[in-house]
Amino acid sequence: MSERNTLIRSLHDVGLAAWFGGALMGAVGLNGAAKDEGGTEQATARISSSGWAKWTPVNAAAIGAHLFGGGGLLVANAHRVAAQRGVAASTTAKTVVTAAALAATAYARVLGKKIELAASSDPQDTEKAEQHPIDLGKARRQLAYAQWAVPALTGCLVVLNALHGEQQRPVEQMPGMWERARSAAPFLP
Repeated sequence: MSERNTLIRSLHDVGLAAWFGGALMGAVGLNGAAKDEGGTEQATARISSSGWAKWTPVNAAAIGAHLFGGGGLLVANAHRVAAQRGVAASTTAKTVVTAAALAATAYARVLGKKIELAASSDPQDTEKAEQHPIDLGKARRQLAYAQWAVPALTGCLVVLNALHGEQQRPVEQMPGMWERARSAAPFLP
């Protein structure tokens, strides 16, 4: 059996890179450009919403690749998670931060879609928006926070990924496994 996990590691890392990079570029570049060029709040919202809507399918694919790769890495490294000291804790932290990033991403999309409908000049969108009125100012503030939370959380995942890489060094694996074994069997020296 091969010890390499190049495909699943690539899916994990490239997916995370696209998720992080796209969120950061959108929060800085797309939203900033929409604000500079929009002129009015409605035009700014339309420009920004259009860009985010085009990014959504790519982002979904990136997140899917990251999650698939992460699941594959967890299966491939289950022995390390169970036996090496510190790996279970960092894996748990990574899982919690991933869940938070997924929640922030979904929340940002829901808010963005509401703002998109409210700012649209399409009569059908306007009708839908009127059926579910929102406080646009409040929704925009919440969206700004959510859109900055995504790159912050995915940036944390990049750091935790680096920690996992360090934990895979042979110099880390043996002492970590020995310490874990000693804690489980106190009679060992």
